[in-house]
Amino acid sequence: MQFYKISYIIILHLVIAKATIAQQYPFKIISTQKEYRQSVKKQADNRMVELKTQIPNLVYELHYATTDNFMHRLMYPAGTKTTFLRQPAVAALQKVQSVLNRQGLGLKIFDAYRPFSVTKKFWELIKDERYVANPASGSNHNRGTAVDLTIINLKTGRELPMGTGFDNFTDTAHHTFTHLPETVLKNRIYLKNLMEQNGFKALNTEWWHYTYQGMRNYDVSDLSFKQLTKNITR
Repeated sequence: MQFYKISYIIILHLVIAKATIAQQYPFKIISTQKEYRQSVKKQADNRMVELKTQIPNLVYELHYATTDNFMHRLMYPAGTKTTFLRQPAVAALQKVQSVLNRQGLGLKIFDAYRPFSVTKKFWELIKDERYVANPASGSNHNRGTAVDLTIINLKTGRELPMGTGFDNFTDTAHHTFTHLPETVLKNRIYLKNLMEQNGFKALNTEWWHYTYQGMRNYDVSDLSFKQLTKNITR
């Protein structure tokens, strides 16, 4: 009897906590598999797709699943090997990859879908909307429409020079920064043009960040990678 009483109290606290979080933000947050499945049933484009299931020759370097990031700690579960975007964004990114592959090049993904809880942790450290999304409005990474990436040589695996590494919070990472070698500028322009030709929009302060410009506003999600993986294998 005592066990059931304790279980009831724990569940009640979780429900209250979830309701409190929902009241803090002016948008819907998908936080359960049931909510996710309902959203997909309502609109097929809401489906989150693991990128490698539809895009060949894709390379991952998921910095937030390691300590090699600006937070200097694991932000995703160690060993995370999956990343997601909404179905229309994946279809658009597949076209980009197809163009690159014909030239012996390909995409390397640093990050795509990001749980809302991780965005809140980022904001606690860096409250600068040029580089980190304010949780008050949610991130396009949380919505499954933003991707951080670069171009690699498929034969060597080496990244094309872009002037800075990923998550470099300086002016040098800006698209408007031009005091760089001509090769770097050409590489950035090539990536930007190719992404924009396929429906993505660049972020001025980060050469690696692109958001798919679809016709729909997607809900913010706080589903874990494990939860999303379970849903795509159902």
